[in-house]
Amino acid sequence: MTNIPIDSLSLPVHPESPGGWKKYFSFSTDHKVIGIQYLVTSFFFFLIGGIFAMILRGELITPEADLVDRTVYNGMFTMHGTVMLFLWTFPSLVGFANYLVPLMIGARDMAFPRLNAVAFWMVPVVGILLMGSFFVPGGPAQAGWWAYPPVSLQNPTGNLINGQVLWLLAVAISGVSSIMGGVNFVTTIVKMRAPGMGFFRMPLFVWAVFSAQIIQLFGLPALTAGAVMLLLDLTVGTGFFNPSNGGNPVMFQHYFWFYSHPAVYVIILPVFGIFSEIFPVYSRKPLFGYKVVAISSMLIAVVSAIVWVHHMYVSGTPGWMRLIFMLTTMFVSVPTGIKVFAWVATIWGGKLRLNTPMLFALGGLIMFVFAGITGIMLSSVPVDVHVNNTYFVVGHFHYVLFGTVTMGLYAAIYHWFPKMTGRMYYEGWGKLHFWLSFIGTNLNFLPMHPLGLQGMLRRVSSYAPEYEFWNVIASLGAFLLGMSTLPFIFNMVISWMQGEKAPDNPWRAIGLEWLVSSPPPVENFEEIPTVISEPYGYGKSEPLVAETHSQHQ
Repeated sequence: MTNIPIDSLSLPVHPESPGGWKKYFSFSTDHKVIGIQYLVTSFFFFLIGGIFAMILRGELITPEADLVDRTVYNGMFTMHGTVMLFLWTFPSLVGFANYLVPLMIGARDMAFPRLNAVAFWMVPVVGILLMGSFFVPGGPAQAGWWAYPPVSLQNPTGNLINGQVLWLLAVAISGVSSIMGGVNFVTTIVKMRAPGMGFFRMPLFVWAVFSAQIIQLFGLPALTAGAVMLLLDLTVGTGFFNPSNGGNPVMFQHYFWFYSHPAVYVIILPVFGIFSEIFPVYSRKPLFGYKVVAISSMLIAVVSAIVWVHHMYVSGTPGWMRLIFMLTTMFVSVPTGIKVFAWVATIWGGKLRLNTPMLFALGGLIMFVFAGITGIMLSSVPVDVHVNNTYFVVGHFHYVLFGTVTMGLYAAIYHWFPKMTGRMYYEGWGKLHFWLSFIGTNLNFLPMHPLGLQGMLRRVSSYAPEYEFWNVIASLGAFLLGMSTLPFIFNMVISWMQGEKAPDNPWRAIGLEWLVSSPPPVENFEEIPTVISEPYGYGKSEPLVAETHSQHQ
């Protein structure tokens, strides 16, 4: 495919904006500024979601519900899941994609810079709506982050504006923002690659973002439409999902899970891309099986569209449908296993440098393998029916979403921190952060698996005394996990302010983003590079690029 010139799409326009830290509070169209805006904003909400989690675990440290009121518990439970998904994992990964994709493909900016800025500024609106729901009659939404009707259709206060209405508005706005981002990323990757960068010369992080955003474009409209229909049921009395008006509440589950299970791949595919960038750098070896790993990302995107019903095995699903979706869910482990094999083969025999990014990447890989094993167990109908709605599912989910995704995000932050800020972080503080996070994660979420196998239900604020031991361990792990963010915050703030000046390529990495200054100039490249070499060629003699040409060639 012939790439079209940048100017024929949407020439980035970067009007005069405040310098220094003030630019991060402006309506900037620079993809790098927007990327950092995403990252800082999402981390702020990550801390809020973490506070909710610590309160929940504080309640669960004893069998009795003796810390907060049950309605408060339900509200915090709902808001914890919502904030962590819609305001932490999605925006933070979009932030990395915003910052890195144009640099990695040799573009000056995203295809539609103004659309990019609008998509970001919708995220704080989502956060304000969700946090504002604490202050309306009836408090925040209490139906869980999945908002199943008829529970989500209850309105005991009788007010038009209540917590569930604000929750649905926030989810709908988040969906629109993500769809806008998906259009922008796919267009940028398809049309704005540097000359010589064919699809099989793209970095694997770009492949991962491309695959994830394709899922967004095909799957997210279903969730957004479902949220709008549920909002109409709640506010104007339509009967899409309300059984008292002839609606079908199970249909909402199809709308929800048709996107929300592929959403797991939307989140984790960019983390897979992060692993594929980091392991070769700190192993000093070429990535094993580059093309197969790239194709596996697209295969995951395709298969993700036909796995959602495994969340509905106990929702009256016919036996033949259970069998089909059990097989498709198991099949998705094949392209995922290909990636794991490639990463292990890359690390094996390498000259490992156990810097902080590598430690977090290895920790994320270890926990993903464990999450994958329990995921295959849950794909089996008999096992899933037995542990459905128990803490076994919660443990599996958090090993994916925290153990893999958040550890991968931390790896990426440390790896690209010198490029983003022009400063080096403090390695000792980074390693302390890793060990606190790794130990805390396993103490927090590993006990949930025996709890689930023993039959402890999730979404409860009190439980039988025989479950107390594992809950105490999990709560102590949660508190340790909360404390682990302190050295990270200290490291990032102090390093950005007064850390050692970073060279352009401190890790001796291969990629176009490492060929520009740290931090990069406003439009990335004085002259657009021409790519002539294969990716991940560690130890090879040819350069990554041989020549450059001007912007208007």
